[in-house]
Amino acid sequence: MISTAPSRNKGRRWVPLWYGGGILFIGTLWLFAARMTKSSLILPGPGETVGALISLVQHPRFLPALGASLGRVGLALLIVFPLSLMVGIPAALSKPFGAFFKPLFTLIGATPVLSIILIAFLWFGQERTPVFAAVLMVFPVLTANVIAGIQQLDQGLKEVVQVYRLSPLRSFRAFIFPSIVPYLLGGLQSGLSLCWKVVVASEVLLQPRYGLGTGMQQAKAMLETPDLFAWTVVTVALAGFMEACLYWIRRYETQYR
Repeated sequence: MISTAPSRNKGRRWVPLWYGGGILFIGTLWLFAARMTKSSLILPGPGETVGALISLVQHPRFLPALGASLGRVGLALLIVFPLSLMVGIPAALSKPFGAFFKPLFTLIGATPVLSIILIAFLWFGQERTPVFAAVLMVFPVLTANVIAGIQQLDQGLKEVVQVYRLSPLRSFRAFIFPSIVPYLLGGLQSGLSLCWKVVVASEVLLQPRYGLGTGMQQAKAMLETPDLFAWTVVTVALAGFMEACLYWIRRYETQYR
């Protein structure tokens, strides 16, 4: 058998270089498009955006806006994580229970995000709607991963639970939770970007006192396109940083499992 490990390692060694090349390509394309339009109102260049970003970071509203959006995303994930376990585990173990929740998942998946945000605004107001909408949109994603993780549970573990008649709590701590951790982390990584999109879209639409989306909407109203791009860069960077953290946690978990 021919070993492919050296060639794989060699390929991985070049991944950061290719990643940097992708960033350079996007930057070059952006600079070229900005020079073609010749209008910072339509498309500011990378230099103008960096200048706007430096001014934005020094603005007194920047840190409260950053903290507010980050807090909403964090709170949504804190709520949706146990909720997905509470629904996903029984849904995976019991077909009637799974069938009971299936219409809810279908309803959430078919409803436009904007409709959810507008309806939730009537119930929860400006400050709480982004969290509610994010929980509602991420909940099916994470629950589906929990269900998939339990359905892939080793048959031998299921037999051990039945033979020793372990309590549900001991079964969960000893077998179920360790087995579904990779699926939970995968679901969190998928749901995180969705969570950021929903929270920021809600802030743009509803304009709570502080939020990255509120900053975007105010920049758009003032026709400050470089500021709008700067707010967007901050949002993308923050979401990317959190996704990178989850990626490294998943990698650590895979190596030491």
